[in-house]
Amino acid sequence: VGDGINDAPALARSDVGMAIGAGTDIAIESADIVLMKNSLLDVSGAIKLSKAVIRNIKENLFWAFFYNALCIPLAAGAFVNLLGWHLDPMFGALAMSLSSFCVVMNALRLKLFRFRHSEAANGESNQIGKYRIEGVEPTISENNTIKEGEFKMQKKIYVEGMSCGHCSARVEKALNAIEGVEARVDLEKKTAFAEIKGEIAEEVLKKAVEEAGYEVKGIE
Repeated sequence: VGDGINDAPALARSDVGMAIGAGTDIAIESADIVLMKNSLLDVSGAIKLSKAVIRNIKENLFWAFFYNALCIPLAAGAFVNLLGWHLDPMFGALAMSLSSFCVVMNALRLKLFRFRHSEAANGESNQIGKYRIEGVEPTISENNTIKEGEFKMQKKIYVEGMSCGHCSARVEKALNAIEGVEARVDLEKKTAFAEIKGEIAEEVLKKAVEEAGYEVKGIE
């Protein structure tokens, strides 16, 4: 699993290489599988999905082999002299159609496959009081409540004008000087990632970057 230029040789030589969706072009071209999102949890999801596909293929092969081994001799007239059994061509055509229908419907069951970590990603696993320990009564104290300003928000700031590590350090320092902001700068992508505690207007972030001598192209 990789997303960078240095990962490309390993992705190309491995039995199965997985590239992160937001990775470099060379990593994506070298990998066998490209994850659509940026979550590493999708790696385990891809492995589980592949196992489900292989299991589905084996089921189809088993029933097709069993069905053909039973019906082909009957359709060929192998039991006519022995038992007097024969198969009308119309019923043979119907049986072949049903065989194809069953294989396709069994394969379509894969559309029902769900990733187990999707619920956790949606925050459903973080609900307080959802699980109980036998013999222990749940208690809610003042520390369990979320106080105003404690929640965190993430912002992506596109900065123009950074050309070296010194520039990125200045932008990072300017953003971190704002109370409640923890920022890191990606010089290669010309982007600053800010984790904000409480409510801080985008204009405040933009002004801090501009005062450091750089231009803000956009904030997401």
